[in-house]
Amino acid sequence: MTVHEPTYRRAVRGEPTWDIAQLFPAQGEWSVGDYLGLNTNRRVEFDDGVIEFLPTPTEFHEFLLQFLYRALCAFVEPRRLGMPMFAGIRVRIAGNKFRQPDIAFMLAANSHRRHNRYWLGADLVMEIVSEDDPSRDFVKKRREYAKAGICEYWIVDPKRREITVLTLQGDQYIQHGVFGLGRKATSRSLKGFAVSVTRLFKAAEAARNSGSADD
Repeated sequence: MTVHEPTYRRAVRGEPTWDIAQLFPAQGEWSVGDYLGLNTNRRVEFDDGVIEFLPTPTEFHEFLLQFLYRALCAFVEPRRLGMPMFAGIRVRIAGNKFRQPDIAFMLAANSHRRHNRYWLGADLVMEIVSEDDPSRDFVKKRREYAKAGICEYWIVDPKRREITVLTLQGDQYIQHGVFGLGRKATSRSLKGFAVSVTRLFKAAEAARNSGSADD
């Protein structure tokens, strides 16, 4: 890790700890090694020298994630199709770009691309759209995941109560379907795998309403 020598400044209570920040590379100067050596429980992505801190997920987001992960596990594990992984695993989608999809899945035939610290791509990814920046999932990651050769990309939109399933054609995604309430989102690459959109959102809402957490 490139270390910047802190310049002396008198410590003032209430101010940020500027000297600690100077111990890390500036944005744009981070290397892959710097990023992989970052020790934090925060979800952090890496984009060509820049580290990006992901927003803390809401409880509703986590309930959606839990439902999707369990559904995927229930389908792939008995068939020994591959390894599903929930949020946190680093996926290297280019030489200097790492993402942490909400859900990533790797076929058993591609298990050699799984490493302890990160995966080399994935065969299917799912993202739950962030309210802060929907374009990140619909535009930026759509472009990046297609370029990385990820065969299928699910975009789960809590606001619209929809799931968009995209499949790879060449180096671009085409729309397999946009599935709303009353329909089942289906996979093209995992034949037979489907998620009821109504059940997904009803289960997440029921889980959220079972407690007393604020919005």
